[in-house]
Amino acid sequence: MIEVCDLSKSYGSVAAVDGISFSVENGKALGFLGPNGAGKTTTMRIITGFMPASSGTVTVEGFDVFDDSFEVRRRIGYLPEHPPLYLEMAVRPYLVHVARLKGIRGAAARDAADSVIVDCTLGKVADRLCGHLSKGYRQRVGLAQALIHKPDVLVLDEPTVGLDPAQIIEIRELIRRLAAERTVILSTHILPEVAQICEKVVIINEGRVALEADLSDLPAGRSLEEEYMRHVGGEAQGAAPAPRQAASDDNAIVEAKEDTPGA
Repeated sequence: MIEVCDLSKSYGSVAAVDGISFSVENGKALGFLGPNGAGKTTTMRIITGFMPASSGTVTVEGFDVFDDSFEVRRRIGYLPEHPPLYLEMAVRPYLVHVARLKGIRGAAARDAADSVIVDCTLGKVADRLCGHLSKGYRQRVGLAQALIHKPDVLVLDEPTVGLDPAQIIEIRELIRRLAAERTVILSTHILPEVAQICEKVVIINEGRVALEADLSDLPAGRSLEEEYMRHVGGEAQGAAPAPRQAASDDNAIVEAKEDTPGA
């Protein structure tokens, strides 16, 4: 379980995160929504131990992110918005290197790399340089490095940003499979991803929690898009599709942009 309590982060006089609290139960998928600049990425970096907070607490499986950072990192796989790839390394050696950094030794590191190559459908590019991959494949390698130590918790920050429609469908399907086996926090501003993948939503705006709710508990007759607009205003990517088109209709997206290059 992940518990965030009264978390704040300030840069001088600017509060990027202002006293937010929420929780994620084991085996659940949480959609972390908000407009650009709302504090989503800052929160994800604090939860994963990559950035200190100004105040507040975060615990993962009972371990405090600040006092037990090593134990927390063992339990979390993190895909930041820009995958942390070594562009001059081929995919397989890169993943073996990551496995060793995460404490997996010898033949077990190679086995772990082979396993995530299969899980993330990277077999065709396993011997190619990371720098020569399309963005869609780079996202897959980023997911592979986050999964290589078999974490209980997966934190994904904007995993489909900048991808073409075909790549978006592929990455969403992969995340769906991953969410069936572990706790997932999906930080995004794309509403269909949350509607398709997650069971719970947290909406933040200007560094504060505007809504925390199970998707099944949203008011009758009110969609996630309407709830988002009510709490945040403005437009989220993927919001307000054509009246008769479902926002989750991935096939319609592809048909509308069928000439877009794939991965």
